[in-house]
Amino acid sequence: MPQRGIGARSYTPPMPTPAESPYRVPFDGSFRIAEAPTTVAAAPGKKEQKERLGELADELDELQRRLYASGRWAVLLIFQALDAAGKDGTIRAVLRKVDPAGCRVHSFKEPSPEELDHDFLWRTTLRLPPRGTLGVFNRSYYEEVLAVRVHPEFLAAQGLPHRPPLDALWEERFQSIRDHERHLARNGTLILKFWLNVSPEEQRQRFLSRLEEPEKHWKFAVKDVAERDHFAAYLAAYEEALAATSRPWAPWYALPADDKPTLRVLVADILVESLRALDLCYPEVSAADAARFEEMRARLEDGP
Repeated sequence: MPQRGIGARSYTPPMPTPAESPYRVPFDGSFRIAEAPTTVAAAPGKKEQKERLGELADELDELQRRLYASGRWAVLLIFQALDAAGKDGTIRAVLRKVDPAGCRVHSFKEPSPEELDHDFLWRTTLRLPPRGTLGVFNRSYYEEVLAVRVHPEFLAAQGLPHRPPLDALWEERFQSIRDHERHLARNGTLILKFWLNVSPEEQRQRFLSRLEEPEKHWKFAVKDVAERDHFAAYLAAYEEALAATSRPWAPWYALPADDKPTLRVLVADILVESLRALDLCYPEVSAADAARFEEMRARLEDGP
């Protein structure tokens, strides 16, 4: 009979070891934005980056097939960044060879009236990947401690029955996020979180590119430029959020995003290494099924 009480709480199910990376955010709350680069000093050339991304995409395709066939783990990738940091392109480039049947991408924008009638984790919980699949959140519940923190006036639409002082509210939400992610990890979800760290100058150049090239006009929004006035406030919010929620069961990776080819290789490499750690295998059939398969083989080989 399992023991009750304090001793029973000490059990933690096995969790994958987070992929080693110089960009992994520490788990002790010591992360500082000032130490997070937006560029890589000695990045390989574009040709080498393209070849490396292709190799990783091929391996990711095979790993995702095993993930889907085994049906034991779910994988959740969370991408957060300021506008024009390259989330969409990175997701597309890294997952371009993955079977769509085993991959689901969800983009979270401004919450709907129905979503505002629920707690801030509700709408993303509905989109969590089932076991055997790879889920991607393009933005996520972290907006509640990022965009809402920079614009606390957004809280007025959330209908909260009580609102503690803002500092206490953010800490409550950090605690809810940590509890939520640990619960998911305990139940078989591998969580990897990527913050794409783009510099103000690179963001400015990308906005200008969207204005200068007609085929990119659809990407441009006037409010994106207005949000540049809050760049420093967003960085402060990211610093605290990443420091408060990077844990071994749900690590953050603060990735330099000024160079898109380098960024994509970094994401793919972390994802592949993390999936390798799951030791994914195709299911083995029973001896009885194997014998039946031999019978079916004989029948198929004997006739049309």
